[in-house]
Amino acid sequence: MTIAAFHTDALSKLCSKDQLELLDSIDRLRLQGINNYVSLPQIIVCGDQSSGKSSVLEAISGVSFPIKSNLCTRFPTELVLRRTLHVSATVSIVPHQSRKEEERELLSGFHERLDGFDGLSGVISSATGAMGISTHGKAFSKDLLRVEITGPDRPHLTIVDLPGLIHSETKYQTAADVELIQDVVQGYMKEPRSIILAVVSAKNDFANQVVLKLARYADSTGCRTLGVITKPDTLTPGSDSEALYVSLARNQEVDFRLGWHVLKNMDSETGPWDLAQRDAIEAEFLSQGAWSELPQSALGIDKLRPRLSKVLLGQIAAELPSLISEIEAKYAACHDQLEKLGEPRASLDEQRRYLFHISQSFQSLVKASVDATYNDKFFEDAKSDQGYKQRIRAVVQNLNRDFSKDISMRGHYREITEKKLIGGDFQFGEGFQFGGGFQFQYRGGKGASSGATPITRDEFIEHIQHLMERTRGRELPGTFNPMIIGDLFHEQSQPWEAIGRRHVEEVWGAARSFLCLVVDHIADKATSKALVQEIIEPELKAVLETLRAKTDELLKPHRSGHPITYNHYFTEALQTARGTKKPDYAQIIMDFFSRPSLETQYHCNKYLNLQQLVANLEAESTSEPDMERLAASEALDCMNAYYKVALKRFIDDMAIEVIEAKLVDVLGNILSPVSVYEMPSDLVSRIAGESEESRTQREQLTRQLDVLRKGLDTCKRFAGLRIGGKNISRALSCPE
Repeated sequence: MTIAAFHTDALSKLCSKDQLELLDSIDRLRLQGINNYVSLPQIIVCGDQSSGKSSVLEAISGVSFPIKSNLCTRFPTELVLRRTLHVSATVSIVPHQSRKEEERELLSGFHERLDGFDGLSGVISSATGAMGISTHGKAFSKDLLRVEITGPDRPHLTIVDLPGLIHSETKYQTAADVELIQDVVQGYMKEPRSIILAVVSAKNDFANQVVLKLARYADSTGCRTLGVITKPDTLTPGSDSEALYVSLARNQEVDFRLGWHVLKNMDSETGPWDLAQRDAIEAEFLSQGAWSELPQSALGIDKLRPRLSKVLLGQIAAELPSLISEIEAKYAACHDQLEKLGEPRASLDEQRRYLFHISQSFQSLVKASVDATYNDKFFEDAKSDQGYKQRIRAVVQNLNRDFSKDISMRGHYREITEKKLIGGDFQFGEGFQFGGGFQFQYRGGKGASSGATPITRDEFIEHIQHLMERTRGRELPGTFNPMIIGDLFHEQSQPWEAIGRRHVEEVWGAARSFLCLVVDHIADKATSKALVQEIIEPELKAVLETLRAKTDELLKPHRSGHPITYNHYFTEALQTARGTKKPDYAQIIMDFFSRPSLETQYHCNKYLNLQQLVANLEAESTSEPDMERLAASEALDCMNAYYKVALKRFIDDMAIEVIEAKLVDVLGNILSPVSVYEMPSDLVSRIAGESEESRTQREQLTRQLDVLRKGLDTCKRFAGLRIGGKNISRALSCPE
């Protein structure tokens, strides 16, 4: 490997005096390891295999890698250039996250530092072998090779060279290799703060080069992609191909907002050369022919370096506010995770103290949700599914409302319809048991809604007459045995049990989801899981049994016994039902005189049979001659009136005595400080005992928190700094 020495100030244009401090600061963020948690602005060099992208990297940086012309980059290479007084080279490996833990530890241990550049090539070869890449072994790797070069003539710059994209599998490159390289390149491209240097070789049709397709996919607007055309000397002067590439360089074929740049790189097989020779040959070529007609700012490496400087600094200026916001968000999330983990808890006292604090937070959040004071940060956006589940009061209220609607629509066994049913018939046999030993079942019939059995009023009265015959007591003709009301009501209200039980199950399930969200919010993952298994689930199972028992208790008087009510609504409903059966004298008169209304004046010019009118009125007002049918009709009205009163009472009782008293009111007591104090020692240890995984996680989070805090300290110094006309203005503060 050779390291070119710079004798011009071209490369220093990447680090002008007024911007050097900002670039240094971004570099320090990377050194602090913050790029493990957030994406930092960087330049990535992408291109198809043999497109000349490594030569572009070499021309920009002055670092020449030992690459043979028939080979391509086998792994991502991060080239870190820093300006220091002493010359050094450091090679290390950053293992990919897909590696196993043992492999990550082994590769992370590879770290070689040289005081000069002698032997650098051998160190890189050793790193390549450590990643498992060999002639007869693995061809490519997702691991990152980090090469850090320092010296007095180096710029502060980080550039990532990515493996060349392969069009199709070959004898030496499998389909898996093609997919792996594409995944690696796309992973870097999709980072929103990365500047994509899309290298296109003029040796091939640019429409067929994969890099342009991937760049467009990752950066659909083209706002962070700069195209670079290499090997323009392979085009025949004056040819259509040359004209097409000149058009491409003018940003007329593939539009990138950052535009295009043209370079002529040296052939690696022409022998040794230095940077000055390369630049002179390139300048001479680009000053001739069609290339000379392009803007000088888009030609040659000497113009690309300051152009990259402007683009990179512009990207930093644009992304720094969002970078700070992301760091703050990661800091807050990291801080919350550490709070969940709590202090180290090796002893029983530490474990019990941790659970004690969790129980306090648990009760506080449960009370806030039950009281509908959704002010804590635990409560997310109510429009989201999780945010709604966290508001248990809202969930319970809505489920109670739905229960009221459901039982009102579907709680009755029979529904009286206006139309005469076709095909309905009454049969005696298997059915519903009544107090007098009579069994009845209705079959057939259509037209009722909500799943109830449809029946006309006449058919219902006939059914009651049959029932009255088989339950007759000492009542006088035209009256009914009061017990018949109980039998009819028990039959009519039988769907209540299934609907009530279903409501209890739904509210209980919502409470369970709510408590799991609370525990997940206040405790670390391991403790949360243990709390749910050891405390929440057993307690909730007991609560469910209590809810079922209380529901049965409320249903019992409606399933047996005789109806009892002192609610005046029963009398009002019964009177209303009886009132609807009064003769409609107004309608009789309007029908007799053929008038649409009684409000219009009527002049009679003809003879009228008033005796017929009297007969019509008498016929309508004549009482029911069938006294048994009259009694059955009265019984039906009485049952319907009582059903309405009982239904209202049952709905309220379910909401107050079951849901509120037996569920909502006890949620906060499921995990209380008192219960923690009384917990057996072995249970405390099972729940709050810290695993090796938790201890490791705490150490990692502590390191991450420190890195993020330092990152914010570094970033906050740039509020109000102007870069390229852009003002980086933001109130920066480091979380306490």
